[in-house]
Amino acid sequence: MTEPGAGIWDDGWLRTARRLDSPNFGPRPAGACIDLLVVHSISLPPGRYGGEEVQQLFTNRLDWNAHPYFAQIRGLEVSAHFYIRRDGELWQFVSADDRAWHAGVSQWRGRANCNDDSIGVELEGLEGERFEDAQYDTLAQLARALSVRYPIAHVAGHEHIAPGRKQDPGPGFDWRRLARQLTGAGIAFPPNP
Repeated sequence: MTEPGAGIWDDGWLRTARRLDSPNFGPRPAGACIDLLVVHSISLPPGRYGGEEVQQLFTNRLDWNAHPYFAQIRGLEVSAHFYIRRDGELWQFVSADDRAWHAGVSQWRGRANCNDDSIGVELEGLEGERFEDAQYDTLAQLARALSVRYPIAHVAGHEHIAPGRKQDPGPGFDWRRLARQLTGAGIAFPPNP
């Protein structure tokens, strides 16, 4: 029998994404149901776009002395499965079959430890600022591609799964727009986004 999405996936790696392997991942717990897509936002340093610092952070190659802000995150070992730049370019750092380190202490749909059963997507952006059309288009395409391989049934922001601790992607993210783009996909969104 052919694996779901065999034409676009290769062992959890999306063939249309730029691949850059992160060491910051681990196995998912046995029986994990990968049914949650978590939307984040990131820019390094905050508010600066177009550099390679996010890729360097996710691969443990960031020069901690290159900018004063980096002292606050020195030694941080994190990753996301995917990263969408302002122009819509899609990067992948961890196989979606594996557990990326993106959510931290979290809870959604009655389950804790969202890293265990979610896919993390970082949008290049700053909390509270608007995101680009190309990013919404790429995110919607990615969500549909993920739904071919995994039982994605929920999407939430980091702010929803870690309220009070995280605020991304923030009020600049248009949840209604994404919901319209995913009409018919059977994906539940946070209430009153």
